[in-house]
Amino acid sequence: MKFFDQLGTSLVMKESPKRIVCLVPSITEFLVAIGLENSIVGITKFCIHPSHLKNAKEIIGGTKQLQLEKIKQLSPDLIIANKEENTKEDILYLANHFPVWTSEVTDFQSAIDMMKGLSKILNCETACNQLIDEIQQEFDIFNTTEFLKKGSVLYLIWKNPYMTIGYDTYIHSMLKIAGFESVTEHLTRYPILGEIKTPDYIFLSSEPYPFKEKDIKELQEIFPTSKIQLVDGELFSWYGARMQMFPSYIKELKLN
Repeated sequence: MKFFDQLGTSLVMKESPKRIVCLVPSITEFLVAIGLENSIVGITKFCIHPSHLKNAKEIIGGTKQLQLEKIKQLSPDLIIANKEENTKEDILYLANHFPVWTSEVTDFQSAIDMMKGLSKILNCETACNQLIDEIQQEFDIFNTTEFLKKGSVLYLIWKNPYMTIGYDTYIHSMLKIAGFESVTEHLTRYPILGEIKTPDYIFLSSEPYPFKEKDIKELQEIFPTSKIQLVDGELFSWYGARMQMFPSYIKELKLN
């Protein structure tokens, strides 16, 4: 059968994949959630959920430093990649040897589309649809009035220099759904922070840069009236199974 990934590239599969190499941490977690753990043969060092996988599967490098020969030795019948997390050169190289399904997730809907698209090629639509239904039920909380408008926010992902997020990112989509207005929504991708209006809130992500309490004090001098909060970066940036945890996390988030 012919399938299409999120970049519009076609893949022809004669049967459901039995040996999967996943190059995307959040999708690795998704595969386990829908019952495909036994089909996974290779993961990256950043595929940390669930935690036992790192001792059970072959580690094939980092998302942008893949050990290509090790991947070839695993003889996968499907490689799952991501346009942003993996390099174009690695994806093209691997696609010359194996079927590669590349995801591109930039908002809530494209995350849902990713799961649906993969479930077809993996022949696990029932389990996937059940997970999606559970996610959408959890996200219904954002239709209530308390989440319609929570204030403006600056979301930082890096320090030295400070880097933030633009309107075309999955993180921005999650902030908007949760009722926050990003003060950098006029920017694209992951820009270096420039001059902005003072936000109501500043969220310091736990990843990729691990912001700590000391960073709050430093930023409070720059933005004395903003409420600054350390936040779980995985819950704002990991799509797939972890999406189910996001609404309750936002509801319980104690804003200073």
